[in-house]
Amino acid sequence: MSATFCQVMGFILSILGFAGCITATGLDMWSTQSLYDNPVTAVFQYEGLWRSCVKQSSGFTECRPYYTILGLPAMLQAVRALMIVGIVLGAMGLLVSIFALKCIHIGNMDDSAKAKMTLTSGIMFIVSGICAIAGVSVFANMLVTNFWMSTANMFSGMGGMVQTVQTRYTFGSALFVGWVAGGLAVIGGIIMCIACRGLTPEETHYKAVSYNASGHNVVYRTGGYKTNTSYESKMKPKTEDEIQSQPSKYDYV
Repeated sequence: MSATFCQVMGFILSILGFAGCITATGLDMWSTQSLYDNPVTAVFQYEGLWRSCVKQSSGFTECRPYYTILGLPAMLQAVRALMIVGIVLGAMGLLVSIFALKCIHIGNMDDSAKAKMTLTSGIMFIVSGICAIAGVSVFANMLVTNFWMSTANMFSGMGGMVQTVQTRYTFGSALFVGWVAGGLAVIGGIIMCIACRGLTPEETHYKAVSYNASGHNVVYRTGGYKTNTSYESKMKPKTEDEIQSQPSKYDYV
């Protein structure tokens, strides 16, 4: 599997995860009314992160936003913060990953710079997916706790008779969208981090060999070079003055 294919595959999965996080955050069905004890009802209630809605049997739906921030539960505010952080990181990772694609050339950007940008965007997508999964899981834990507490209060009357009837909520479709979107973002980010190694150019090391002249008495000049060896000094013809200055065995005084 080539590095370019891994990069494109991770980019596509990360985009799908990012779009899913935005969709899950905007959906209203984070918690829906449980119809286990009362399957036939004239009013169906469901709630999201930003508003609560009521759907009547006639088909009319009325939604009311949460006009307060301090009056909301702390868990709901934490889920909001996690989802928003995940969306912001996903948007930044998407912007960086677009410029990191090998099919897009910007100026003199080399492969090493694209590899670093791919790694950065992959880490951003991983953190974004973790934030989305954590936010959805916190909300799901809050629903489970409230569901069993409501069930315990319903049968707290004398002799096991039902004393009060409370509305219980169960998992909505937005939770499953958030889990899938967070998983896609994490997988896409991991694939992009793996593709970073293939995009990094390999460093080549060349071994330099120094060259030295073989002769000891080599004189380099502009017109060439001249070697002064003992062989040339022996073979050079001598002048008459040099011959007369050196005595021989045939000279008699």
